[in-house]
Amino acid sequence: MKALNLYFALSFTVFCVLLLPTQANADGIVVDKVYHPYVLPFEREFEWRLVSHQTDSGNILAQRLGGGGAINDTMALEGYIVGERDDNGDFGLEAYELELRWQLIEQGKLWADWGALFELEKKHNEDVYEATSGFVIEKEFGKTSLTLNAFLVYEWGQDIQNEWESEFRAQYRYRYRSAFQPSIEVYVGEDFIGIGPGFIGLQRFDGQKQLKWEAGFITEISQSEKNHSFRLALEFEF
Repeated sequence: MKALNLYFALSFTVFCVLLLPTQANADGIVVDKVYHPYVLPFEREFEWRLVSHQTDSGNILAQRLGGGGAINDTMALEGYIVGERDDNGDFGLEAYELELRWQLIEQGKLWADWGALFELEKKHNEDVYEATSGFVIEKEFGKTSLTLNAFLVYEWGQDIQNEWESEFRAQYRYRYRSAFQPSIEVYVGEDFIGIGPGFIGLQRFDGQKQLKWEAGFITEISQSEKNHSFRLALEFEF
């Protein structure tokens, strides 16, 4: 009975993931970090992320700088400040974010590893809030790993129309070696389907210290207009 319940729960989750992109409006930049479901006990980290979004109308450059750490064996809390350069070339503080990652099950205990993500964002000079929640799933197949992110997003405030959004991200990665792991990434939102190559690298030091880097170049394939995104991230854990 336990196995049957798990089967139905997983089937329902996959069904919801497939429906997410078609049931909500998503007008933001979908390309960003692909989250993994793991939390290391006592982990602390600093992180910097960049996303350059190029379209026919111009380029939007967004950067995140943040840090945080584990609050227990399965949860990690991080805070970010977000800066953005608009089409006019002006760069400034855009938003604040608070993020909670939750490893739901012990790694390797089930057929796949599960986690959850909760995020709250506040625009700097606007009465605009954004809450994100969703599942993070990862499964290893030999020397490859498949990671799936499925998020629901709700925006509200006096300076924005209240609305639901959705995002789906996938990363299929070949663990060639620790320092270089090539991947294929897919991002899906309302009126957006993007795909492209990426890679992850990891350099371990003493104890839990490690430096992780990521990059990806994503091209939209759902429309004919130019729509390219380049993402880059550095993360130091200690």
